[in-house]
Amino acid sequence: MTSTDAAAVPADFAPWENADEKPLIEFQNVTKRFGDFTAIDNLNLQIYEREFFALLGPSGCGKTTLMRMLAGFETPTEGTILLGGQDMAPIPPNKRATNMMFQSYALFPHLSVADNIAFGLKRDGIPKADIDARVDEMIRLVQLGQFAKRKPHQISGGQRQRVALARSLAKAPKLLLLDEPLGALDKKLRQETQFELMDIQEKTGTTFVIVTHDQEEAMTVASRVAVMDHGKLIQVDTPAGIYENPNSTYVADFIGDVNILEGHAAKSDAGCQITWAEGQPAINSNCGTDLSGKVHFAIRPEKITVSADKPTDKPNVLQGKVHDIAYLGNISTYHVRLSNGQIIKAQSANNRRLSRRSFTWEDDVYLSFTDTAGVVLAE
Repeated sequence: MTSTDAAAVPADFAPWENADEKPLIEFQNVTKRFGDFTAIDNLNLQIYEREFFALLGPSGCGKTTLMRMLAGFETPTEGTILLGGQDMAPIPPNKRATNMMFQSYALFPHLSVADNIAFGLKRDGIPKADIDARVDEMIRLVQLGQFAKRKPHQISGGQRQRVALARSLAKAPKLLLLDEPLGALDKKLRQETQFELMDIQEKTGTTFVIVTHDQEEAMTVASRVAVMDHGKLIQVDTPAGIYENPNSTYVADFIGDVNILEGHAAKSDAGCQITWAEGQPAINSNCGTDLSGKVHFAIRPEKITVSADKPTDKPNVLQGKVHDIAYLGNISTYHVRLSNGQIIKAQSANNRRLSRRSFTWEDDVYLSFTDTAGVVLAE
């Protein structure tokens, strides 16, 4: 599929919610061992056509091994990997309808931008006129028209990244694998390039699978995110689902900033009450399940309101003293120490220019939140 015949992915794109939709990629009970070490542990996963799918996790969690198996550089110890319904095991890497873009970009320094993009097409023996047309299309796609004759050392890091992307897409793979593709870029350029990647993925209609340890990057670019740990999938969901409804304290703590309080839950008329610290009021929450006994209550700092006066319209109010403040420009994070010594983080947007902060160190404040602001987790 080329950039001229693929429509942008619609806003309501969610094939994983359609039981009739067939996945492009399917991992069926896949295990990968290296000697006594299990890198991937009995993993099942489905990825759909035109998804921008992110594999996210700390170093050593198995995400790169998963990608290398997709590319054909590693073979499963057990289980099956299907691409378009076909078992990939007997198909060598160079015969698969996949391509891989490495963090180092691996461009040929002696070739021009255009020749780097054309390299794989020439290897396949494609007619010169078709190669020239495809290279021109890819150069337009990544907006490098004025740099076509330059060598890699004559362009910036961000432009080299786009050349590598164009070369990877030139053969119109069904699946493009991106291994930490933005790791060499500075923060601002990295953020800009994330949106360029999304735009290119939508224009080409190619399925992208990206490996990253950067939570913000995964949340920005992906249609769905798979959070991994020790070779297992901990949660697979949309970025909003992962952030707002984590299924465990591991996911809640790994994605973004969070307060996690340990306590005991009991059913109440409004949902459940969580007793969690001596001298502190119970937390009222909408559990949504029949959770009881030992639980963890996870709440994001931005869901907590900081005020000088005690609110009367919130079901949960805690009192404390400002212990520390982090000013981050667009937001301020307040670390508030409660009477039992517990530190709770709360955030507020700096949506006005202020000559002084609303609160400062050692101020007495109230923290308040609704009964739906947090998530009650069994583990």
